[in-house]
Amino acid sequence: LCKYLIKKGLTKSQATFKQLLHDLWFKLYRRETWNDSSGFEHVFVGEIRDEKVMGMHSWLQIYSEEKKGEFDYMGFIKPKRRGTNALLSGVEEERIQTIQFKWKGCLKPISSSFVGTSPEFELALYTLCFLCGEEENLVETGNYRVIIKCHRIARDKIGTSYPDQAPVTTEEAAVKIQGRVRISQAKKQRYGKKNL
Repeated sequence: LCKYLIKKGLTKSQATFKQLLHDLWFKLYRRETWNDSSGFEHVFVGEIRDEKVMGMHSWLQIYSEEKKGEFDYMGFIKPKRRGTNALLSGVEEERIQTIQFKWKGCLKPISSSFVGTSPEFELALYTLCFLCGEEENLVETGNYRVIIKCHRIARDKIGTSYPDQAPVTTEEAAVKIQGRVRISQAKKQRYGKKNL
């Protein structure tokens, strides 16, 4: 990441890269009161404001808080692309979770995070999208497509960054429709039109 950002002219050396990472992720800024938040705290740890959970987009933090009994999993939100990425990449499980939960008794109605990725990968990916991308960035890692959302705060700091399911492509939609048509045709042949 450092070498790439140097080539792009976004940093000059390893030392300035380290300072850039510090400023983006760990330098405190005002969310509600003076110096009460940072990008890292919001994205990787989570915050509670006015009885609402903000951020907390790290599956490792979710796991840790659940082990401590501070996290109440309230259900998942079905992915828009359920199984598509898993089939393309040869992996059996989804790599993004979208869930509802309570943390320390406070509700987060919808939250998404990667599952099974390292914090280093996520920090590098979010940093790259924040510095070189837009608010919404379509990213492909292997055959897995995902939208990385990046929101700025205080003009030059990471307010939040998290993954979201990428929209279904035309090809994926066609495969889904064909599959449903085939199932419908098979049922008609097997049970007859009257029983459907």
